[in-house]
Amino acid sequence: MQLSVLDLVPVRSDQTSADAVAAARGLAQVADASGYTRYWVAEHHNMPAVAATNPPVVIALLAAATERIRVGSGGVMLPNHAPLVVAEQFALLEAAFPGRIDLGIGRAPGSDPVTSWALRHGAGGVEEDAVARFPSYVDNVIAMMSPEGVGLQVQGRNHPLTATPRATSVPPVWLLGSSDYSARLAAERGLPYVFAHHFSGHGTAEAMDLYRSQFRPSEHLDQPRTFLTVNAVVAPTREEAERLVLPNLHSMVALRTGGQLAPQRTVEEAEADPLPDAHRALAESMLQRWVVGTPEDAAKQVRELATTYDVDEVMIHPVAGALTGTDPRTAPAREATLRLLAEAV
Repeated sequence: MQLSVLDLVPVRSDQTSADAVAAARGLAQVADASGYTRYWVAEHHNMPAVAATNPPVVIALLAAATERIRVGSGGVMLPNHAPLVVAEQFALLEAAFPGRIDLGIGRAPGSDPVTSWALRHGAGGVEEDAVARFPSYVDNVIAMMSPEGVGLQVQGRNHPLTATPRATSVPPVWLLGSSDYSARLAAERGLPYVFAHHFSGHGTAEAMDLYRSQFRPSEHLDQPRTFLTVNAVVAPTREEAERLVLPNLHSMVALRTGGQLAPQRTVEEAEADPLPDAHRALAESMLQRWVVGTPEDAAKQVRELATTYDVDEVMIHPVAGALTGTDPRTAPAREATLRLLAEAV
């Protein structure tokens, strides 16, 4: 079974953005050395606990700091961007790091409505138009990245348009989602598909079944290819893992309940301010879908996920918090999660 990594580049209460990026670089190097297949970064905007605002920039930094691992987006939120811009960014990344770049594409905004407006207004579009045109945007990105490019008909003349001159390879395109929309579109276009199990946790089996049952072979893929993501904290003991999961658990509860979003707390800060009783059931429900425990227990849970959903790859989102006094440019508990799980699997 293959293991991969999803990183939102979290920002802790003891970190600056520069610290968070440095910690992500170190985490990617651990994943590279530990044999992980790919390392994807997400796109989120205007969030105090997330520094991954621009996947192509982060991908360039991480690909340059690693040697073997595939680096990609999990994902680029395509309605936020002009398709040509995305095609140019990833064609250039592929040229710089041939055979190591993945383009994962999502449809969600990745931000609040005001920030979405700021992103899309600057590109001359509105949210409703961008979302409605998502399927054609996906087609355009793929076509523009190809060595042949596309031809645009303007005033009766054909104008060639390519994302980069003389491309010799093209990054694979994956569709991401937490509902059946992207599963259906990926099946229709013959593209690989990833379910955001780490975020949703509901409807995973239904989306996977829909994708596989409706898949149409294409020039990109001759049979369905899919995997899922999962939140994970791995530590030498169960008790330590349960402590380390608290900061991210508190952040996710705040996100789901309309609470104030803030930089991610340290473990001690989370322990000093426990969740209110009204939110404990929600927290327990979330934890049931996460992988939290010793290396042996975590490896067993990951294998069970792979068997249940019939995938040969699982993407780990390491969400272990940090103790007070940790070097702000590092994320040792997240690094340990990757090392310990790789050794146990």
